[in-house]
Amino acid sequence: MRSSTQVRRPCRGEGGETRAPGSLTDLRFRALLGADAWNGLPETVRIRFGKRLGLGQSANYAGHVMSCRMSLGGWLLAQTCRLIGAPLPLERDGGVAAVVSVTEDGASGGQVWTRIYARRRGFPQVIHSAKRFSGPTGLEEYLGGGFGIALAVSADAAGIRFSSDHYFLQLGRLRLRLPPWLGPGRLTIDHSDCGAGQFTFTLTLRHRLLGELMHQHSLFADQPASKEGRDHD
Repeated sequence: MRSSTQVRRPCRGEGGETRAPGSLTDLRFRALLGADAWNGLPETVRIRFGKRLGLGQSANYAGHVMSCRMSLGGWLLAQTCRLIGAPLPLERDGGVAAVVSVTEDGASGGQVWTRIYARRRGFPQVIHSAKRFSGPTGLEEYLGGGFGIALAVSADAAGIRFSSDHYFLQLGRLRLRLPPWLGPGRLTIDHSDCGAGQFTFTLTLRHRLLGELMHQHSLFADQPASKEGRDHD
């Protein structure tokens, strides 16, 4: 798979420790990227995406939103998406705490991602999504209300990029692929390693006609494995 050549935004901030390497038993992301692209990733990225989570285990990352900007169209889209669980940031808040937790989804064979973003006013926003290793691209993210994104995966020297291939609506066994003009635009999510157990998570949504709708840039650090996970290691 061709690697992304985009120059990532430099990392900022200090703190966090590199997680001790463990046995890489989860080969799903390696299979999506291919051996050459996978081996070219930083070791810490391979550890994050290559360690299988068992029952009661979770991979946790804590940090903060460094910046978030969105156009009026992006803000309106985010509010409309409340109808399917609010999968996009609702506010332009920067400098607020953020936590990401990843658990294994035994029912689907995928992963459940839970993101918690503090807000300057009101309760934190909680975003749930499920990644499943299926579909035409090999990876899909289910958002809620039957809506999902087929994701293409690529790598560069800093980390992994997830980019939208197309959007779809799943109604039972019926799957409807949405035409490009009906989708919100091209979504990219970059996981870029910073060293010292840190990485940035950058979400960008760009519409073909309206331009950039949303851009959120966050810094996270690896956290110790959950107690349940250590007990089962």
